[in-house]
Amino acid sequence: MPGSVPVAEAVDGRQVRKVALSGLLGTVIEYYDFLLYSTMAALVFGTLYFPGSNPAVSTIAAFGTLAAGYVARPLGGLIFGHFGDKLGRKSALVMSMVLMGVASVLIGVLPTYSSIGLTAPVLLVLLRCVQGIAVGGEYGGAALMVIEHADARRRGAWVGVMQAGSPLGSLLSNGAVALVTLLPREDFVSWGWRIPFLASAILLIIGLYVRLSVVESPLFRQAMAKAGERESLPLLRVLRRPRAVLLACAAGIGPFAMTALIGSHSVAYAKGLGYDLPDIMRAHLLISLTGLIGIPIFSALSDRIGRRRVLLIGASGAVLFAFPMYALLEARTVPAMIAALVVAQIFQNLMYAPLAPMLSEMFGTRVRYTGVSLGYQMASLLGAGFTPMIAATLVAGTGGSSLPLSCIIVGAVGISIVSVLLISETRGRDLGEER
Repeated sequence: MPGSVPVAEAVDGRQVRKVALSGLLGTVIEYYDFLLYSTMAALVFGTLYFPGSNPAVSTIAAFGTLAAGYVARPLGGLIFGHFGDKLGRKSALVMSMVLMGVASVLIGVLPTYSSIGLTAPVLLVLLRCVQGIAVGGEYGGAALMVIEHADARRRGAWVGVMQAGSPLGSLLSNGAVALVTLLPREDFVSWGWRIPFLASAILLIIGLYVRLSVVESPLFRQAMAKAGERESLPLLRVLRRPRAVLLACAAGIGPFAMTALIGSHSVAYAKGLGYDLPDIMRAHLLISLTGLIGIPIFSALSDRIGRRRVLLIGASGAVLFAFPMYALLEARTVPAMIAALVVAQIFQNLMYAPLAPMLSEMFGTRVRYTGVSLGYQMASLLGAGFTPMIAATLVAGTGGSSLPLSCIIVGAVGISIVSVLLISETRGRDLGEER
């Protein structure tokens, strides 16, 4: 029942901290690599891998490869969700981390179109798909590993530590890009952009060291002990009652659409308005810092006032700010740009922070990895996968108008509002109950 606390829930504080740290590092690595690609797609991939006479067309093509990663994320959620529910969370998470690290390093050494022709963009898309599969398996597993170890009354607070890995990964990614963009333009385009991708190997080694030291989820071990030999596939069990996964997907569409517009598309849009690239990257460092502070606070707040209430506060603010945000950007002053992106990021964080605990509490233990991963990654695909490409196309087709961009925010966040109103409050649910 919503609001109930499990009768018995043994919590090892030391292990919870270790699992939260493991989740944090894993999420840092996944999002550093995934978002690094997003930024480079806006800055150089159009020129290096999709050369053409029209820079806008090259940028749209580069954002198309960005979408390929999002298309692959639900597939990753299904693959890793299946093995995570059947064999264990820990092994699935280790493999997702290795996949992401290897794909990113290979992007860092990938020849460009001028060297190997059409093979270059094909390989770039392939590696982006591998990144998508990897990140598709990371989030659901990392979130529920923390939640399945934590006390029922502090799930939001502990998973907030893990979720801080998303803005921290973004912060490291934007910081790395900000450093290499200080190079002369010729050096940055020639070899400087590769350095942040190669640096992900260091993060991978550190993350694997910590992740291999954690123990398997106690709730998963208990569920395995009770499971019958002929238990059906997790995906089939989820799809027999599709309402939960459909609502989970719809709830995440709004925050993901805002992530795409604030994170990747705003770089290209601000450049088109005449902002200098170093100013844009400094603004993105600030929005990463905003998320680093806001997400843990708002996730912990959902332990006190409920997952739905926190998400709805953020959604209401996002709808009201959709048009003022772009009006501030179009003022063409750095303080106005920073204000627009930081305020929008706060509303996005309010929507995003309660997702992990809410989605994890919507599914039973034997299907939780599959259900959470499928709902979350489908939301990422529908909310963010094609949004930068659509946004760039609409801006180019309307002579630079921001009206379609504001409408995207209102529409996507509206979907989230409707879905959350249909979800019962999940805070404090007994995770041992099968649903």
